[in-house]
Amino acid sequence: MTLYYSLVFLLLVAEMVIFCALIVPLPFTWRRKLFMFISDSPIIAKLQYGMKITFIFILILFIDSVNRVYRVQVELAAFAKSDKASVMGGSERMEVQARKFYSQRNMYLCGFTLFLSLILNRTYVMILDVLRLEEEVKNLKGDPAVKGKGASLQNAGSAGEVGKLKEELARKDRDMETLKKQVENMQKEYNDMGDRVSGSTGTPRKGQ
Repeated sequence: MTLYYSLVFLLLVAEMVIFCALIVPLPFTWRRKLFMFISDSPIIAKLQYGMKITFIFILILFIDSVNRVYRVQVELAAFAKSDKASVMGGSERMEVQARKFYSQRNMYLCGFTLFLSLILNRTYVMILDVLRLEEEVKNLKGDPAVKGKGASLQNAGSAGEVGKLKEELARKDRDMETLKKQVENMQKEYNDMGDRVSGSTGTPRKGQ
């Protein structure tokens, strides 16, 4: 197995571990904190952005593996119809069968990885909806475990969404502070220039 297919396999294992972590039964408070962390963390937002690019490459590998499987099938069908099938040696047949096996393995590996990513996303959304409803029920019942909490699941979005929005807000705040400093500097320069101009016009000329 080549390096990139080994990385795809590791990603598939990581997805299975994450899926098991999502569906494992946990107390409401723990699961609530976990989902708030996933939603608020800017690290998760950056990781999710990188994973989107990674899945694009995996999709390319999946298309390539499907193409290879199709070509091997066409090659086997051509051998079966031709007169070479009777004289085809065992080593040649094994070589074609090996290429077919590797192509199918890569196709299933990439396909399962892409499919599980969709399942993970949908599972996260469904569990988040269930937690929101459970939190709303506990609020209506006046559960002290939910009351007085600063963060609410009602404000939680997709993985890393809140963290991404916080980063954008912080960046806009920094831009606003920079703009304010520039305006203050320009205002100061304008006032200094006005003082110099008024001082030069207010000074009486010699001989007057």
